[in-house]
Amino acid sequence: MIVSAMAAHAQFVSMKNGHFEREGRPYYYVGTNFWYGAILASNGQGGDRKRLHRELDKMKAMGIDNLRILVGSDGERGVQKSKVEPTLQIKPGVYNDTILDGLDYLLYEMGKRKMVAVLYLNNSWEWSGGYSFYLKHAGVKNVPTPQEVGYPKFMEFMSKFSTNRKAQQLFYNYVRFILTRTNRYTGKKYKDDPAIMSWQIGNEPRAFSKEALPAFARWIGESAALIRKLDGNHLISIGSEGSWGCENDYKTWEKICADRNVDYCNVHLWPYNWSWARKDHLWEDLDQSCKNTKEYIDNHLAICARLKKPLVMEEFGFPRDDFQFALGTPTKARDAYYKYVFSLVADNAETGGYFAGCNFWGWGGFAQPKHEQWEVGDDYCGDPSQEAQGLNSVFAGDESTLQVVKEQVDRMSRISK
Repeated sequence: MIVSAMAAHAQFVSMKNGHFEREGRPYYYVGTNFWYGAILASNGQGGDRKRLHRELDKMKAMGIDNLRILVGSDGERGVQKSKVEPTLQIKPGVYNDTILDGLDYLLYEMGKRKMVAVLYLNNSWEWSGGYSFYLKHAGVKNVPTPQEVGYPKFMEFMSKFSTNRKAQQLFYNYVRFILTRTNRYTGKKYKDDPAIMSWQIGNEPRAFSKEALPAFARWIGESAALIRKLDGNHLISIGSEGSWGCENDYKTWEKICADRNVDYCNVHLWPYNWSWARKDHLWEDLDQSCKNTKEYIDNHLAICARLKKPLVMEEFGFPRDDFQFALGTPTKARDAYYKYVFSLVADNAETGGYFAGCNFWGWGGFAQPKHEQWEVGDDYCGDPSQEAQGLNSVFAGDESTLQVVKEQVDRMSRISK
């Protein structure tokens, strides 16, 4: 019985001595962002299980086995065009069973393929509800959207989340509900399912002000402790962009990553969004983007070395050439950026460093976008609803990008042996 229990636990991705292990072997990986997976796996609006199977089979065939996925969107339908629909949590404690069924089915299908999921539970941005949803239902009035007031004022308003205890308690209730769920397709409790690699507190959780940083760090610590209490089998991560998500305060990032319940560290990289590359000079600005990327990564790796925890760059993207969106448009600059980022990951891993993996943004696969701005009934692709559809997506027809990804998959697989 002891041997059987040990063998079963070895199926879970674990962290030992600063490195991931899976089934008794080192685990280095190339993954992707597949935020819409639970919706696609549902039998309701937006669901398409035939496409889901094609997407999972395509990724698995390429060696992509790590998918970062949104558990569910929050809020009522039809009231905010920039928000992902359909939603999972309609009101606090009121859940859309169709999406829960989709999440169950997605994990079931991933488990059959020996793929693993990083499931994020919250979002600081409006496109899936998150902070703004909890603030609204905590009684905060006039919660804005970026489309109404612009991102600077939106971010200033969202800084209220770090200090709003009622909003946080509503989130904790959601965490308890999800983590204690039993999958109706496998009969396994979520906490016992090795198809889950990590519970992630949120997508790019931020304090949104320097004044809120102490309260923000407290909330991260409380969230990680609650997840650990509910589930002792899975890894816990934050979902942070790195110092960029901590008001450029490396000390705060180190503090939240040092928490004893946080198993590994995350960073995100967005050269265009962070003004490292201009949309009409993507190729010309590529060298500067790569230089800034290396500096950013090196700064965070130095902290990971002190903490003895792995680093995953779980979001990075680069626009299609000439800021085009349509299928079949060229991706010369993006391919070059991906190749550079992949080299940083693999070079560090090969020398025993703490860079353990990466998830590019994002998987568009077999989607056929109909509109530049997502509308209900359109295919889901890697770009969420508030962004131009196709801009940062990797489609099944993007052969040059997929070749770059495949080369990195093969290299990381060799490191894992």
